[in-house]
Amino acid sequence: MHPAVGLPLAYLLGSIPFAYIAGRMAKGIDLREHGSGNLGATNVHRVLGGKIALAVLVLDTAKGAIPVALFPKMFAAVPLQHWAIAYGIAAILGHVVPIFLLGRGGGKGVATAGGVFLALAPIPFLISLAVWVTVLLVSGYVSLASLVAATALAIALGVMHGLRSPLGIVGVLVAVFVIWTHRANIGRLRRGEENRFGRKTEKAP
Repeated sequence: MHPAVGLPLAYLLGSIPFAYIAGRMAKGIDLREHGSGNLGATNVHRVLGGKIALAVLVLDTAKGAIPVALFPKMFAAVPLQHWAIAYGIAAILGHVVPIFLLGRGGGKGVATAGGVFLALAPIPFLISLAVWVTVLLVSGYVSLASLVAATALAIALGVMHGLRSPLGIVGVLVAVFVIWTHRANIGRLRRGEENRFGRKTEKAP
C-alpha cells in the first residue's frame, strides 16, 4: 500500500478522545461541560482525579508516538523521516480536531505532540520534558510550562538537527501551533486569571 494510506489512519488514531471517554466511563459526563472544558489531561485531573488523568496522558502520548514509530515501517515509507513527520502531524491534528467528536472540542495537542517527538527525536523531547517539569514546579501553571517547553523543543531541534532540516522546521511549526491553541490561556496568564495546577476546581458529581 502507498504510504499515504497511513495519513488518515494516523488522523483517526489521533482523533480517539480518551479524555472524553474517561469522563463518560468514570462519571457519565461530557468533560467539555466541566472544569476548563478542555479534553486534556489537565482538565481530567481537575475533574476526575490524578489516576485517571495519568492514564489519559499516557494514551494521548501513545497515539502520537505509535504512528510515527510504526507506520513508516508498515507502509515501507520512503523517505522514512518525512513520512514519519507527516504521520505525526496527522495524529496531532486528529487530537485537536477529532472526527469522532465532529471536529469540535478536542485537546490542545501537547501530549500527542510529545509522543510524536518522543518517537522522532528522543533527546530534544527529553530536554523539552525537563523544561516542562521545571516551569511547572516553579510557576504552577501547566499552560505556561507547555508554552515554554514547546519553544525549548523547537530550539533543541534547531540546534541538534539544523533550523532548515525537516525536524527543525516542524519543531517551529508545532511550537507556533501550541502557542495558537493556548491563546486563551495566554490571555488569562496576562490577566492573572489562569488556574494553577492542583488547585481545586469544579468536581463532577
